[in-house]
Amino acid sequence: MPNDPSSADDANRSGNPDIQAVSDPARRVWLHGGLAALASGALLQGCTSMPAMPSMAWLPSLPRLPGRADALLGFKGIAPDSADRVVVPTGYQAQVIAPWGEPVGLWGNMPAWRADAGNSASEQAAQLGMHHDGLHFYPLTHVGAEAGGDAPRGLLVINHEYTDDGLLHADGLLPWTAEKVRKAQAAHGVSVIEVALSAQGWQLVRPSRYARRHTAYSAFAVAGPAAGHALLRTADDPGGRSVLGTLANCGAGRTPWGTFLSGEENFAHYFAGGAQPDPHQLRWGLRSTALHRWAEHDRRFDAARHPNEFNRFGWVVEIDPMDPTATPVKRTALGRGAHEGAWVAMTQDQRAVVYWGEDARFEYLYKFVSRDRIQPAAPGVSMAQANRTLLDTGTLHVARFETAGVGRWLPLVHGQGPLTRANGFADQGEVLVKTRQASDLLGATRMDRPEWIAIDAATREVYCALTNNADRGQPGTPSQPGQPGTPSQPGVDGANPRANNVMGQIIRWKEDADFDSPTMRWSHLLLAGDPGNSRSEARGNIKGDYFGCPDGLMIDARGILWIQTDVAPAQLNQGEMKRIGNNQMLACDRATGEVRRFLSGPRGCEITGAAMTPDGCTLFVNVQHPGEIAGERGDPAAPSALSNWPDFEPGGRPRSATLAIRRIDGGLVGS
Repeated sequence: MPNDPSSADDANRSGNPDIQAVSDPARRVWLHGGLAALASGALLQGCTSMPAMPSMAWLPSLPRLPGRADALLGFKGIAPDSADRVVVPTGYQAQVIAPWGEPVGLWGNMPAWRADAGNSASEQAAQLGMHHDGLHFYPLTHVGAEAGGDAPRGLLVINHEYTDDGLLHADGLLPWTAEKVRKAQAAHGVSVIEVALSAQGWQLVRPSRYARRHTAYSAFAVAGPAAGHALLRTADDPGGRSVLGTLANCGAGRTPWGTFLSGEENFAHYFAGGAQPDPHQLRWGLRSTALHRWAEHDRRFDAARHPNEFNRFGWVVEIDPMDPTATPVKRTALGRGAHEGAWVAMTQDQRAVVYWGEDARFEYLYKFVSRDRIQPAAPGVSMAQANRTLLDTGTLHVARFETAGVGRWLPLVHGQGPLTRANGFADQGEVLVKTRQASDLLGATRMDRPEWIAIDAATREVYCALTNNADRGQPGTPSQPGQPGTPSQPGVDGANPRANNVMGQIIRWKEDADFDSPTMRWSHLLLAGDPGNSRSEARGNIKGDYFGCPDGLMIDARGILWIQTDVAPAQLNQGEMKRIGNNQMLACDRATGEVRRFLSGPRGCEITGAAMTPDGCTLFVNVQHPGEIAGERGDPAAPSALSNWPDFEPGGRPRSATLAIRRIDGGLVGS
């Protein structure tokens, strides 16, 4: 998820109609509540309201936990904050457990973090990557055990979206070398770490047989209709079925069969298109020069010389956290895009439905429905192994939000409607490689940067954060001598009801029958904004604590909708964002609409990634890119100019990190 809205590529030049029926816009531990709680072992208390959990309690269809009583939200909201710190409500504590550069726990390969950025590329490949994003928790033993019993433990799988080369290397980009490219590639991808709860809090278990890194040069398989397609074949991989690397890994989903889905988002930023990218590449936002200069030392990323390598990124990657020997797979049947992530629901007849959106201006929302049913585990076969090909066959759909709160899911199937050879689609594989172009032809609704999606399995309600789109409704500019003009931008529509939408909104829908239904009913949960702003489009309609730029979403087992924000560093604490404070996490009671601010992050950061332990007593959250400045690259001569969180060491640098948040009394988070 790009922090600078200007980098959220607007490559959609389709003429899809807009809808004019606008919906009604009606140090390692920070403590609040006393250090004595930590010394007394409160971190290891059993969860006071913990029910008996089913054997697969971590599934998305987790039953509602008790504890609502009269109010779903049981904490006092915090005030906006602009200091370089993490703030949580009174009675809570936030512990840093997995910062960038910590060794993940590989046997015989655990290089220590160097605060001067002096770690080598090979050392970085054994450490947690940079810029933590989506994450999930996978329990290994009973979570919530009484003190003295088996230690609660599990795996955290963490995305690393991108790097700040000004902070990653001691001397920044000068000179730019092959070793620096290799180190940057090692800091991308996904980390798998083992963690356990003790009297000292959550700790990494090292070494661990589960620990590993998947980087921008690790091996990945390709599966589904586009596997082996001519558009994916390269000189190094003439079969088109094996890719080196994953990158731009943003949001994350957890499947009912126990795997991790990671979305490859802004992959176009890594490729250099040369003097004249072709129309297909331009539709995907490829530019002549790359934001990340990998092509200078890794020929794969020179799209002018190796155009098909570009098509091998932009997929959803599936990882089995419990099987270190399993090769991760890029699932092409889900469609190609600047994936914010992928989130899974299950139909009544046990088929998988995967929702995802593209975090780019005027792009689309999708859902994939599997052909086959989810299979149970069998003797000697895990549930993940039993469903290793489930996401390779099914139907991808794109959303069209129509008037009066009605919506339709349009199938992207070769040979149906305009998706024919005559229109540039030779087969289903090409439809999927060119998912954007296919969606253009179907007339899907162009959205305001679809971000995370949260699914309520009990009610069949689905929520999506539309983070912002300042280009919505903007007039074009006339051409000048030597300077071409710009076209006018799409106007407001029902789903995207505000011009110059710097604040964003959360849209929700309910499928008409089951999750595989071709039709839905939609409305807005809220329009983000600050009611004190003078411009009506920036005020919003929030009931409670105001915020801007919703991004991460999660519905917990009690039904709280958790909301995380991503206001760009250039806009934080100024202009229409002046009173909102640093990026934050809030809780929403969907029944009443009330929103309360739960967490505030350090300067320059984004708050992202949310996962609960099955007992509801620990909330894991990521703090991404603390200290980031406008332009997304730090100054190697002054790495802590804006932030020095979480270490606050002289001569140090800010580090993305995972937080473990708990109530000091051991109760349910949020209650």
